[in-house]
Amino acid sequence: MASCSKDPVAATEEESTETATSQKREERLRKFRELHFKRNEARKLNHQEVVEEDKRLKLPSNWEAKKSRLEWELAEDEKKKECVARGEDYHRVKLLEITADEAERWERKKKKKNPDTGFAGYAEAQFRQYQRLTKQIRPDLQSYEKQREESGEDFYPTSNSLSYGSHVPTKDGIDRMVEDVEKQIEKRAKYSRRRAYNDDADIDYINERNAKFNKKAERFYGKYTAEIKQNLERGTAV
Repeated sequence: MASCSKDPVAATEEESTETATSQKREERLRKFRELHFKRNEARKLNHQEVVEEDKRLKLPSNWEAKKSRLEWELAEDEKKKECVARGEDYHRVKLLEITADEAERWERKKKKKNPDTGFAGYAEAQFRQYQRLTKQIRPDLQSYEKQREESGEDFYPTSNSLSYGSHVPTKDGIDRMVEDVEKQIEKRAKYSRRRAYNDDADIDYINERNAKFNKKAERFYGKYTAEIKQNLERGTAV
């Protein structure tokens, strides 16, 4: 009786077919997982871009310029600290790094920027003082970021915001303002044209203009006329 057995060649071909099918299925699943992962990554990146764009739209129009300026000022402060630590003069080190073209360009820009044309009006003088004072301000970026996080959307108020007038200045800010006002008062007192009146001084003038003339004459000719003046006061002049 002949035994019933499966053809080895057919069995091998069937196993090869199943293996190939399984490999194709695994390859498709692997590609599907990769596509799924890439889709999630793209969705996440798109969401981040939308959030960043929304933040940029809420920022002032000149925020990039201000940010660059603040970063430059922070870098300058770090250089100053490094020079102080090494015992070097910061301004001398900075001048050694400036080229001739940069120095010439800086001088031209300095002449054009805020030129002193003399007194032309109280409004213009006040505006020039405002520019000088604002240039001296050194903002605290850490406090700025902290306040922005705490305020949220109210940090950039709109016409519908209700947080106007709720800001309370810090004690350090108030102290800086008081110190700055005292410096202005002290500087204004030094450059005041009004002179204090001396009650003990001799009155040898008839008005303010004559007093200025007498002071000028005394400055140039006082040593020559001192004896004549003394004789006139004693009444012994010939």
